[in-house]
Amino acid sequence: MDRINHETFKALLRSACANLENHAAEINTLNVFPVPDGDTGTNMSMTFSNGYNEALHCTSDSVSDIAKAFSRGLLMGARGNSGVITSQIFRGFYQHIEGKDEIEVQDVSLGFENGARVAYKAIMKPVEGTILTVIREASWYANHDYETEPFDLLTYFTKLHDYAAESLERTPDYLPVLKEVGVVDSGGAGLLRIIEGMKLYLEGNPVEFAEKKEEVEVNPALLLENEEFGYCTEFIVRLDKEYVKTFDEKILKKKLTDMGGESLVVVKDDDLVKVHVHTLKPGDALNIGQRYGEFIKLKIENMQEQHSTIIAEAKKTEKKEVKKERPKQKYGIIAVAAGEGLTKLFYDLGTDIVISGGQTMNPSTEDFVKAVKELDNCENIFIFPNNSNIILAAKQAQNVMPERKITVMETKSVQAGLSAVGMFAKDAGPEDNVRDLTDVIANVDASSITYAIKDTVFEGVEVKEGDYMAISGKTIVSSGKDRKKVLIDLLNKLFENDEKELLTIITGDDRDEKEVKEIEEYVSSHSDFECEIIDGGQPVYSYLIGLE
Repeated sequence: MDRINHETFKALLRSACANLENHAAEINTLNVFPVPDGDTGTNMSMTFSNGYNEALHCTSDSVSDIAKAFSRGLLMGARGNSGVITSQIFRGFYQHIEGKDEIEVQDVSLGFENGARVAYKAIMKPVEGTILTVIREASWYANHDYETEPFDLLTYFTKLHDYAAESLERTPDYLPVLKEVGVVDSGGAGLLRIIEGMKLYLEGNPVEFAEKKEEVEVNPALLLENEEFGYCTEFIVRLDKEYVKTFDEKILKKKLTDMGGESLVVVKDDDLVKVHVHTLKPGDALNIGQRYGEFIKLKIENMQEQHSTIIAEAKKTEKKEVKKERPKQKYGIIAVAAGEGLTKLFYDLGTDIVISGGQTMNPSTEDFVKAVKELDNCENIFIFPNNSNIILAAKQAQNVMPERKITVMETKSVQAGLSAVGMFAKDAGPEDNVRDLTDVIANVDASSITYAIKDTVFEGVEVKEGDYMAISGKTIVSSGKDRKKVLIDLLNKLFENDEKELLTIITGDDRDEKEVKEIEEYVSSHSDFECEIIDGGQPVYSYLIGLE
């Protein structure tokens, strides 16, 4: 095969999407820290799936148009650093093939090379030994071979795959921490699965989704200018007690898929389940969701106004929110947090919108775009991602909405985010806030207590699966079965800092009141720090600790 038309291009994307999704859990385990937040595979899979859904519903016969829809879908669905970089790779690919109804091997080869360049430009400080290295080396070597002696598409993707695999194996040479833990770069591993999926399709062995997906045949009459059909339905359900422990995301996904749902995202956080689905029958989706518990938020938006009959039917069951005219404001603040306590605290500190997310559940670029749109009465928008793996997705909102004044403060922890939002001066100018809050953020030392998901040795500290770990910055301070002892080891380390004054301890959803009281007494008797203990209710992390 020497050329790719619109049908082949969609088939390539489908095989790549399935291969990535099928290996997402495996990619998640390629984490330097043995913590339960290794979500690269999940982030890349959700990002790619969002792009594929957009491409699938593009009715054009032009590869360029499909690539544009795919690129846009990737950008809006981008989650985590790896998801954002993936979106930039295929943005560069689209830029090179723009305007072409069909593409040849050379177009593909130069497209991936341009994808590597665009991805590098999108990152302020590119790090070698990551997905960036893998796409740069693989695309360069494959294109070099093609220019030396041209060949067909299968040969190209075979070479691209083999060079990517070799580059991935070299990532520990760039990043010693990968070599120490015995893993390769997770983002690079995800990219390899994407390329592998495309190669397998060309070999005549297209990858199928491990969990069968019922894809609804696209009816062109239901599409307008490549727009999605039906209703964008979103809801959040608070699970009934009987489902908190037993809820299975796969079961709900299957039910929604079986009823014809598209662009499906189901995310569970503690006792809350967030669902996003495109469907012609929003009432059916709501009925399915309501079986699990009580709605605390729901939204249904019609994506084609001419479906007046369906709209009238939906109005009978949907409680419409009356949008009130809001006064103009100088600032709008958006923050990311998980847990009722933390969410409430951010709102109490003056945050306008709190996006649910954090470790294991990174919001997408689209989540930030929607939040910014809700604050249409605000002149300046400040976003606090509160996680290093969310910053890039938040920054993509700036690119999507250049007409809005959006500032992303690089808060890499919830602790830093709380301090920064708490010090936000709504009577000061944007530049003054950026300057002052940058200092505030830099002054916060973030530590945490969580549990290990695998055995490993990191910087001389032996960790066993199931152990509690004390992490200060990027260092594992202590590990063991006794959570209180591990926390005290961490506190003793923090007590050595005589330049800080305030210790903030945020407890998680597994809070133990007796342990909390004992820790409070320990801090009081062993340090001069002013100590504040907050019930955050966050998942994954038993304690989040800020020192400033």
